[in-house]
Order: sequence, then structure tokens, then C-alpha cells
Amino acid sequence: MTSCKHDHEPQTAAQMLAAAREICEAKGRRFTPLREHVFTLVAEHGGAVKAYDLLDMLKPEVGSPKPPTVYRALEFLSELGLIHRIEALNAYMACDHSGGGHVAEFFICEKCENLQERHANDHIDCVPDGFQINRSVIEHYGVCANCAA
Repeated sequence: MTSCKHDHEPQTAAQMLAAAREICEAKGRRFTPLREHVFTLVAEHGGAVKAYDLLDMLKPEVGSPKPPTVYRALEFLSELGLIHRIEALNAYMACDHSGGGHVAEFFICEKCENLQERHANDHIDCVPDGFQINRSVIEHYGVCANCAA
């Protein structure tokens, strides 16, 4: 899987981690060592990663959490817009748009699982009056240029 593409220069894992800390602090949410570790693993992965792969990557010094604990950490990170859940792959990907509120649009190759992300600005204009988007993900399935060649 390849990493996402954006309309801006992608952030490094360290930059995304610093932004995640700021977002948690600004929203009064606890960025526990486990949540930080899970976020760091997702950010450093550079693409979509499955929860059970994260379990295998967790360092022993952070403890050996059970799957529900990791899923709670992933849910926390998703609620804050720090990661996206890619439904088609049942996997997670770090978001470097800092804190959600945008519509993520994914293009997923059905042959090689290549994954590209775009910030779907035009969908914001289609929101019903009075509706506030906290997070949103749109997934498109097809064949990437490499597989189509």
C-alpha cells in the first residue's frame, strides 16, 4: 500500500504526533501513553494498517494490551480526527490534516490495495443547513493506474 497524497506537503510522523498532542490538549482530552504509542505506529506506518498488526507492533515496555484496549485507542484517535478508518480494508490511516472537520476521500485499488487520500473540499458545500460535520470518509473502489497498465 502506498501512502496518501494531499494537496499539500505530507507531514512527518513526528509533526503529526506534535499536532495530535496539541489537538488533545486543546480539546481537554488525555493523550495517554498507549494512545500516543498507537497513533505513532499508525503515523509511522505511512499507509493503512490493521488493528491486529498494531497489536503485533506494540512494544512490551508500553504493556501488552488486549484487542479491546487497542480498538478503544483507535476509536479515540478517530473521534478526534487524528486517524481515518478505511472501511474497505478494515484498517486505519493517520490523517495529517490536523484534527478532522474535513471530508476524507479515499481511492482504493481493488487489485493491489493501493490507497490514495484527497481532501474532498467540494462535498462541504452539499451539507444540509445547520449540519456540522465532525468527520467523514468517502471511499471509491476501482483500479489504479499501475494495475490498469
